[in-house]
Amino acid sequence: MPLYQYTAMDSNGKEQKGKKEAGSEEEVATFLKNQGLFPTSIKSATKGGGGKGGKGGGGGKGGGFNMNISLGPMVIKTKDLTVVTRQMAILLEAGLPLIRSLKTLSRQSKNPAIKKTLEEAAASVEGGATFSEALAQHPKSFDKLYLNMIRAGEAAGKLELILDRLAMFMEKAAKIQGKVKSAMVYPIIVLCVAGIICSGLMIFIVPKFEKMFTELLEGEPLPWLTQVVVGIGKFMSEQALIMVVGIVVLVILIKIILKIPFLRFYIDWAKYNMPLFGPIVSKSAISKFGRTLGTLMGSGVPVLNSLTIVKETSGNEVVARAVVKVYEAVKEGEGMAPPLQATKIFPEMVISMIEVGEETGKLPEMLDKIADTYDEEVDNAVSALTSMIEPIMMVGLAVIVGGIVIALFMPMISIIEKLGSS
Repeated sequence: MPLYQYTAMDSNGKEQKGKKEAGSEEEVATFLKNQGLFPTSIKSATKGGGGKGGKGGGGGKGGGFNMNISLGPMVIKTKDLTVVTRQMAILLEAGLPLIRSLKTLSRQSKNPAIKKTLEEAAASVEGGATFSEALAQHPKSFDKLYLNMIRAGEAAGKLELILDRLAMFMEKAAKIQGKVKSAMVYPIIVLCVAGIICSGLMIFIVPKFEKMFTELLEGEPLPWLTQVVVGIGKFMSEQALIMVVGIVVLVILIKIILKIPFLRFYIDWAKYNMPLFGPIVSKSAISKFGRTLGTLMGSGVPVLNSLTIVKETSGNEVVARAVVKVYEAVKEGEGMAPPLQATKIFPEMVISMIEVGEETGKLPEMLDKIADTYDEEVDNAVSALTSMIEPIMMVGLAVIVGGIVIALFMPMISIIEKLGSS
């Protein structure tokens, strides 16, 4: 019996390779589908070409069967995926079949990643795969949250409703993420500009003044502030390469540290509790927790699966550890409110709303309300921070630049007095 080599994907998008003896490529494909796998490539592994194709391993069937499903590196960006999800929901609501909807969106799209992904998804569905199985072949474009919601929609026969809910979830998540980023980016930009201005003054301007002071003051000591500024300027101009290397090393170290879960927890805890930015980080984390868990549970995803996905997509180790405690409690048949309260990172209002949601059997709706409430609070916190940080930044920049200017002009008084007396 011929031997075939295959490549297949499981429901999580993980690639599996192996060999199987069978009468034909179709038998191997059937075997893999019965195992819950989706074949992407099947070819003869028999020496000399084997299989149905007769001689040689080149042409015809004998050279191997390939389903032409390319798993290229193209990834659909979140913004584009939101639009595609919304369009897919509209087409399905209008009564178009799934395959036709996929082909229509693929044909209309000018984005190569979208076009390629949807073409492959349509081919997979035509080949007998479910929509979720087809999307699972592209794990970099479709995360676990997306795939689990699609599976729930397929099981309930409400795929268009789930896609609409997914699109809404992604739109709101992108909106709140954008506001948080804008709050963080503004002060960083101001600090970078201030750093460039100050570095330029210290490296290029201060050394010229130092030479002038040395010549005109003829060995007299400089004021202490001027000495400090001149010393810093001299160090920066002489050790510029070391400073650049140091900054690069620091950035690399920070990236390494952020990948260590133990240290990430303390970093996230510090962000959660820091002044000014802390309230925005905590409120956005609570909003994301409520929105993600509410959307998943409201779509029919089992509660334990939902909690696992929330933990993996939280982006915050403090929240992730809290969700682990909730998972363990729910697994033992307990409610969510007590373990959340024990973590002390969720406000009493959130705990009370979750408790009421559990008692009334409307937890998904209550979680959505929590997310909506905290979305508004993030808006208010961002506005308050922006209005507060602008004057602080301006005053800080004025103090630094003004201090440098004053330090450079202080010796001028002695120089003018000396010239006047002579």
